[in-house]
Amino acid sequence: MTEILEGGDIRDTPLGEALGERYLSYALSTIMSRSLPDVRDGMKPVHRRILYAMRQLKLNPDTGFKKCARIVGDVMGKFHPHGDQAIYDALVRLAQEFAQRYPLVDGQGNFGNVDGDNAAAMRYTEARMTVVAQALLQGIDLDTVDFRGTYDGEDEEPMVLPAAFPNLLANGATGIAVGMATSIPPHNIRELCAALLHLIKFPNAGLDKLVQLIPGPDFPTGGIIVEDHASILEAYKTGRGGFRLRAKWAVEKGKRGTYNIVVTEIPYQVPKGRIIEKIAELLHQRKLPLLADIRDESAEDIRLVLEPKSGRVEPEMLMEHLFRLSDLETRIGLNLNVLDADQTPKVMNLREALQAFLDHRHVVLVWRTKHRLAQIERRLEVLGAYLICYLNLDEVIRIIREEDEAKPALMQAFKLSENQAEAILNMRLRALRRLEEMEIRAEDKALKGERKELKTLLASEDKRWAAIAGEIREMRKTFGDDPALGPRRSAFAEAPTGELMPIEAMVEKEPITVVCSDKGWLRALRGHVEEGHDVRYKDGDKGRFWLHAQSTDKLVLFATNGRFYTLACDKLPGGRGNGEPVRLLLDLANDQEIVNLMVHDPERKLLVASSDGRGFVVEEKSTVAQTRGGRQVLNVSGDVEAAVCAPVQGDHVAAVGENHKMVIFPLSELPEMNRGRGVVLQRYRDGGLSDAKTLTPSEGLTWRQAGGRTRTETELTMWLGKRGQAGRLAPKGFPKNHKFG
Repeated sequence: MTEILEGGDIRDTPLGEALGERYLSYALSTIMSRSLPDVRDGMKPVHRRILYAMRQLKLNPDTGFKKCARIVGDVMGKFHPHGDQAIYDALVRLAQEFAQRYPLVDGQGNFGNVDGDNAAAMRYTEARMTVVAQALLQGIDLDTVDFRGTYDGEDEEPMVLPAAFPNLLANGATGIAVGMATSIPPHNIRELCAALLHLIKFPNAGLDKLVQLIPGPDFPTGGIIVEDHASILEAYKTGRGGFRLRAKWAVEKGKRGTYNIVVTEIPYQVPKGRIIEKIAELLHQRKLPLLADIRDESAEDIRLVLEPKSGRVEPEMLMEHLFRLSDLETRIGLNLNVLDADQTPKVMNLREALQAFLDHRHVVLVWRTKHRLAQIERRLEVLGAYLICYLNLDEVIRIIREEDEAKPALMQAFKLSENQAEAILNMRLRALRRLEEMEIRAEDKALKGERKELKTLLASEDKRWAAIAGEIREMRKTFGDDPALGPRRSAFAEAPTGELMPIEAMVEKEPITVVCSDKGWLRALRGHVEEGHDVRYKDGDKGRFWLHAQSTDKLVLFATNGRFYTLACDKLPGGRGNGEPVRLLLDLANDQEIVNLMVHDPERKLLVASSDGRGFVVEEKSTVAQTRGGRQVLNVSGDVEAAVCAPVQGDHVAAVGENHKMVIFPLSELPEMNRGRGVVLQRYRDGGLSDAKTLTPSEGLTWRQAGGRTRTETELTMWLGKRGQAGRLAPKGFPKNHKFG
């Protein structure tokens, strides 16, 4: 491709090389300037710029609020050249108590809610910093961090915040970059402080001890962590893993043995509205047969009421199924991928992340101390000039009055620096009082004492770490002892390790009658109703299948495409009306028909065969399908269709063709398979297989005649043969439709 360089020069560059350079630049920009947090202050650039802009606007916790539109405008105009909505979304998240364990923004107005509703527009909301945000900015004017020019070069912004608060682990972070991502859950500040103090005291502390002090995340919405300790330890050792988090629930007893389940805490980052919507959908799909209803009675606190259909079911069993099927249980990932102090992406373990924060606090302490020392030296220089002035007051006044250039004269007479001479010349007359001189001498003495302490601090690493430990204890006292912020919200529990009881076992067992019409309209009547009962069908339709079953049973449907489908009896449409088309309940194409419909018996075997006379025996338990799409068992193609599905109830097979010829052969000549085309049952010159069934020759062959009567033929010698023979004409009186009925 042709590349135009700066200055207008044109250079031919291979397309792959040009794309690689540009994509690499984009990837680095995304990783470093957008998606990954800094391990030192736990912030991405947009969050850091929001807090810095709020500080410039003097939006401290003890001052008034300002419109969010004003804050967003300053951030976008001065520091962050991106869209205003993206900045506002980041600001809103910093203010949401259900999203941030320790909010950095104190919001006034509608900042969204746990239901998943969005915040109001920025022109309606107001904000200021919290005490936590103030701690992150503490000492930023004391030369504690590096600054860089803003995108337009008109101002400066901090590259990192001093961060007197472990924000990375306390509030967590998420982000997706190019080829990498980060996911850090929030943690409890008291536990973090305990681990930091332990790491200061024992720099080589192992992860086992640190995980004892920080047993796991602490989510703003509470919940129950059910991950086992070994998995949590492994996640913190490698920096990668996850935590299973469940809703917190309790049982409220009602009258006459009834009860309700009340959910008071939901998993982190799961909107309450989505949980209710999912459970309502499961109820509609009849996948929660023992749950009658769900109600949202939440006000300021979360209160979801789950009403079971019966008081006989165990609450733990019902909740286990809800945890399995809904968002009442979720998995929070851990991927401690951050930018280190050198701005290099790296996956850290828990110890490395804690140590990185301590190292940053150490750097901040050293820089702050040096900055203060420089301030003291400058002030002592000025105070020294003042004291010289008091000792030589008459001579100083004379020089100022008589000399044309007083400044160099003062410098020469008293060996002063330029700053000292300038300070004397700028003194006010009232500063010449005796009392003022005493105050200056006292300040000089105090500053020299402070200078000595600071130099001792810089000279001793142990003293520096002791000072940092004192800061952490003060932080623990400020935030950890706060009754609103300090106590742990997420509890720990062990998840049940036993096998989860299938939903079918929870269904109340009751007799039903399954009715399916010739055109495939399916319904379930209460009780065992005798065939011929007054059941109406649509015009042009008639009855075909009439089955007695239990609500806990399953139905097995075999179609002409050779697939078996499974239906749960408790999910069948009710007996009122005409029912529902079976094609709506299953993924059954319009050009496919039902071959047979049976109540499932896992101990039974089935004879399946196609219209070209091929078939085999299959165990019924292997035909059960877990999806609407069914399970392919008999392979058919072209004009060939599945034609027979009959229970195995004998040791011989009778096959009858469309040519009215019948052959009977031993069942042992048929293979038992789970899927395939099978073997030839009967050969035909014209037509194909019409029907087949199994029998015991000594008991005779039975078929149904017109009018519903049955007939049994006991003399079957002339039809006995081998599999694959053409056979002989069926017995006299055999139905003309060539079906056993």
